[in-house]
Parts: sequence; C-alpha cells; structure tokens
Amino acid sequence: MGSNDRLPAPRDPGLQGERTALAWSRTAFAVLVNSLLVLRSGLSSDRIAITALAIMLLVAAGLLFAFSAWRRRKLLHATGDIAPPTLAPALTAIAALAACAIGVASVLH
Repeated sequence: MGSNDRLPAPRDPGLQGERTALAWSRTAFAVLVNSLLVLRSGLSSDRIAITALAIMLLVAAGLLFAFSAWRRRKLLHATGDIAPPTLAPALTAIAALAACAIGVASVLH
C-alpha cells in the first residue's frame, strides 16, 4: 500500500462548525422575520407588489433554512469538505439585502 491509499484523517469539527451553522440559521431567521413584517405591511395596505415581494422573501427564508440544515450536517460531520458552495454566501447576502431593502420600501410607501 502506498501513502496515497490512506484514508483521510478524521478532523475535529470543534466549535467553529457549530458557530458557522448557527450563523446560517440566524441569517435565515432574520430574512424570515423581515419577510413576515413586509407581508403584514403589504396585506394591511392592500399593495399587491409588496405582498408578492414578501412571499418571495418567505420562499428565500425557507431555502435558507434548508441550506442551513444541510450545512450543519456537512460542518459537523467528522470528515469531508467543509467549504461552502461558491455561490452560497453571495446569494445569502443578496437575499438579506433584498429583505432589508423591501422592508424599508414597505415602510416608506
């Protein structure tokens, strides 16, 4: 057996994986809360555009929660790649910024 035939050593996930997983969950929760506030604003003022945007944010929050659960499993596993998919942080930042912008727009109008 050559040195290339060895299995990778298990890594110690420590607390870094847990903190990262919790950060993904907090981001998803922030988008969810913001989308519920925007939905309330859209429904109370009978503005279809704001309500539609709130529903889109609700879907984004659900996707973030699903991704958060997937990342938690991945990060806390003893072996394997822990790097996030390339687009995940960018898409999450866009969803969070959109939630904030839509929230502000629903209050201003």
